[in-house]
Amino acid sequence: MKKILKKYFGYDEFMPFQEEIIGSVLDKKDTVAILPTGGGKSLCYQLPALKFKGLTLVLSPLISLMKDQVDALKENNIVAEYINSSLYPKEILEIQNRIEQGKVKILYVAPERLAMQNFQEFLQKINIELIAVDEAHCISEWGHDFRPDYRNLKCLKTLFPKTPIIALTATATPIVQKDIVKQLSLENAKIFIDSFNRKNLSFFILQKTANTAFNRLVNLLQEYEQGSAIIYCFSRRDTENIAENLQIAGFGALPYHAGLNNKTRKQTQDLFIKGKIPIIVATIAFGMGINKPDVRLVAHYSFPKSIEEYYQQIGRAGRDGLPSKCVMFYSYSDKIKHEYFISKIEDIDEKYKVQAKLNQIVGYCEQRQCRRKFLLEYFGEKFYKENCGSCDICLGY
Repeated sequence: MKKILKKYFGYDEFMPFQEEIIGSVLDKKDTVAILPTGGGKSLCYQLPALKFKGLTLVLSPLISLMKDQVDALKENNIVAEYINSSLYPKEILEIQNRIEQGKVKILYVAPERLAMQNFQEFLQKINIELIAVDEAHCISEWGHDFRPDYRNLKCLKTLFPKTPIIALTATATPIVQKDIVKQLSLENAKIFIDSFNRKNLSFFILQKTANTAFNRLVNLLQEYEQGSAIIYCFSRRDTENIAENLQIAGFGALPYHAGLNNKTRKQTQDLFIKGKIPIIVATIAFGMGINKPDVRLVAHYSFPKSIEEYYQQIGRAGRDGLPSKCVMFYSYSDKIKHEYFISKIEDIDEKYKVQAKLNQIVGYCEQRQCRRKFLLEYFGEKFYKENCGSCDICLGY
């Protein structure tokens, strides 16, 4: 496997847990991999796919993420394709013909596609040797990003009872981990959980006021002029305004949100990845699958709606292992904004869950103990040090 790792991906060594997870998959065992953002989850199914003779089917939630993954695999001379709503029927038919001929190793599809009867019938004609469920927390109602379409995946074990499944995510509390196993009907699943402790990250909460927040953001960006930065905002309008004001202040910054057309979003992402624009000001639409090593600062201009979402987003910082800063601006007025949208949710159970998630992130912002300890214990991991030395509380800010 190390030879394949070197040949196709250029790495000499595995990251923590990758080798053990790949071994479990090669043994045809159902597997759950909980690895932090940047922990190399994709390789845990991409490498076995190269070893297996048949097809590896990957369930992925985002069209843009599928395209990025497939493009990267093709650059590494791995035959991969995706089927989703961005393709014309003729293109889908051509890909399916190539799959039937055994010319495709890895196929990415969205969970919605799996609900289609004709697609299920097509898949059952194929030798599928491995099924990978990416962002597996989306299958759990207890997760931060539950998607009803992921419930379609319950049929996998019925359709392919002998095919091993690997479920992967970066953000799963103990209750979500159990729910993933239950919902996917995984049999005697081997569960691998890497530490959630990103030692090179530091955590700071700053009180946000209308008069001081932007100036404090500018000061932060001046500290990290040698690296890249991602600034997460509450709304599309906020991303536009802050990006414009940063441009006026002399920074290379662009907005990114779902309201922009696909071409603009792709251009912005490419400029950021290639280092031509150092700052992205974004809504949560930005970040899934982004693998840029030198993000020195992740700033939340408004706090997100859950701890899982926060942890996933700060995972974009410091992927090269160098010190990087995670700063969140917190204000009561932002809490009111979140609660306004929660009040519009009609489903009582859903409203309760979303409010509980919001209460947890507010608790994180307002509590006076070590930030690192709080985060790790939220994900079920003990932290025994009295002082982490890298958060605002422990540093006495």
